[in-house]
Amino acid sequence: MVVQNRKRLARQRALFRYGKELPIHVLLLGGVGLSIFPFYWLLVMATNTSSDIFHFPPRLTFGQELFVNITNVLQSIDFIGSFFNTLLVALSSTILILFFSSIAGFAFAKFSFPGRNALFVTLLATMMLPAHLSVVPSFVIMAHLGWVGSFKALVIPGAVTAFSIFWMRQYAQNAIHQDLIDAARVDGCSYLRMYWVVALPFLRPALAFLGVFTFIHAWNDYMWPLIILTNPQKVTLQVALSQLSGIYNTDYGMVMAGTALATLPLICIFLVGSRQFIGDIAAGALKE
Repeated sequence: MVVQNRKRLARQRALFRYGKELPIHVLLLGGVGLSIFPFYWLLVMATNTSSDIFHFPPRLTFGQELFVNITNVLQSIDFIGSFFNTLLVALSSTILILFFSSIAGFAFAKFSFPGRNALFVTLLATMMLPAHLSVVPSFVIMAHLGWVGSFKALVIPGAVTAFSIFWMRQYAQNAIHQDLIDAARVDGCSYLRMYWVVALPFLRPALAFLGVFTFIHAWNDYMWPLIILTNPQKVTLQVALSQLSGIYNTDYGMVMAGTALATLPLICIFLVGSRQFIGDIAAGALKE
């Protein structure tokens, strides 16, 4: 009898706990649905014709025009060439930002040098300026360097950003214990060796997030490539996709198919980067 009462009480407590958590789960599922719906609607539009897209009430089912729309995209623009141009620019920008930002953030976080605080405040001040203010000066500088129309004008000016250094500095300040830096100094490690051996293993979650953030930003960049790239053979994917929109008539099914193809690499990068980020966080929690 006592055992049965205990089991009944345990079931009642479990039901009570699940009842309290049910509204939270419902809200989370609703948020997930709202987040996923734009991607679902993108795929629905990519598989239909323009007339089906503007049908009322809207059709929420997949159509049969996906391969036709993809074929029209490949025939209308140099999608493959633009894809690899964008991949080259995004990967180069991401690698440079990860290296320079992590090494600068590590220095700001763990080393004292003259003018450190003043430099960091100046760095933060640049984040308050709208990015559009630098378009004309940047174009003039690129013209003097002879980089107009070159991928160097897309990669090198963005090799370091104020946000990336700020992010790495804030993460390194709490993730790397000062005792490790002191021990490395006693062992005679140089700055670069301390960065490589001591800092990088602790900075991997921050680097994973920054890598995903930078790659997505570089991949989706439209305005600066539109201004600086003058050779039609070197345009990036976002600029090429903008050519699918006609002046008087636009095939929205084709436009959405091109957009869906351009979005697939970003989803893959996000899944890989988020897995690395979450895995490193979990490993750090277990170590603690």
